[in-house]
Amino acid sequence: MIDFDGFGPEKIFEVYNAKVGMRGFTVIDSTALGPAKGGIRMTPSVTADEVARLARAMTWKCALADLPFGGGKSGIVADDRNITPEKKNEIIRAFSEAIKPICPSLYVAAPDMNMGEEEMGVFVKANGNYKSATGKPSKMCAKPGKECGIPHEFGSTGFGVFHAAMVALEHMGLDVSKMTVAIEGLGNVGSFAAKYFSEAGARLVAVSDSNGLLYNKDGIDYKKVAAVKEKTRSVVNYKPGKVLPSNEIVEVKVDVLVTAAVPDLIKPSNVDKIKARLVVEGSNIPATPDMEEALHSKGILVIPDFVANAGGVISSYAEYMGKNPDGMFKLVKDKIRKNTDIVLKHSEDRKLTPRAAALEIARDRVLRKCKTCRVDKITGKK
Repeated sequence: MIDFDGFGPEKIFEVYNAKVGMRGFTVIDSTALGPAKGGIRMTPSVTADEVARLARAMTWKCALADLPFGGGKSGIVADDRNITPEKKNEIIRAFSEAIKPICPSLYVAAPDMNMGEEEMGVFVKANGNYKSATGKPSKMCAKPGKECGIPHEFGSTGFGVFHAAMVALEHMGLDVSKMTVAIEGLGNVGSFAAKYFSEAGARLVAVSDSNGLLYNKDGIDYKKVAAVKEKTRSVVNYKPGKVLPSNEIVEVKVDVLVTAAVPDLIKPSNVDKIKARLVVEGSNIPATPDMEEALHSKGILVIPDFVANAGGVISSYAEYMGKNPDGMFKLVKDKIRKNTDIVLKHSEDRKLTPRAAALEIARDRVLRKCKTCRVDKITGKK
């Protein structure tokens, strides 16, 4: 069941096309700061409740990134592994046409699970408005050579994760070139984080995927491991290195642990085994607030997901405003660094976990503009 509180959600749309077999949801959590922003995920099990929780996360993420966007999210109930590409595109077109009354006036779409740049191209063409979605193919332009798409495959999220980590290390008085790093997941986020950490002089000693964990205390060449992953579909085939179970990535003795794959990675059974000094949440909800509190009490600094992985939505804003990729990367760097710094200083001043500090800042930014909220500025209660 969807939870309603003093912030929202403002609107919930459920759409269905019997002829095509399309069923989907769009949740507009908040438009206090601007049109609701959030990706479309396509899975056979997606629900309105799941979409609502993700939409709320986007409200905080956009507010903390200091963007003129509210929070929203969409879901399409379909299994893209068991349908043809043609059928998938037919479903996307039907969904796009169904939510035209709210998109892009109240909601701006983007890629999420099983939806990439090509799918965004299909969505936008069906909608008929270039600004109805971001994360479009770079060849898709509003005008020839101007206002072109900036796909998330450019690596904006991993780039932002790296810069959030850099600010955290500066706050801790640590030199990145002397750090050891472990990265959970070598997908779009983890691969780019590995690249930027390695280029900054850090030693990458552990990477994982669903097939296992590769560990080498002497260091892993990120270019070679990425090539192995591309060729063999797993990091465990990289040599030399020790192969361990994937879930042991949190137990590796490193300075920096970057989460970039599964939710709930850090849990009661392993939270006390974490040896990293800094945990940077590149993935969504890799730990509950209670687990983050446990790490905080042990002196481990945690940069929360909606602070660290906001590079994707900042990239979306850059595309929405017609910037080129260079302008996008500059905006991601500037905003991630600025907001991570603000959160860490607020955390220290208020003696809060970074997540609690970030939520206070995000809520305050929404409340300043919200005309319909019924929420106490400090507690967030009705």
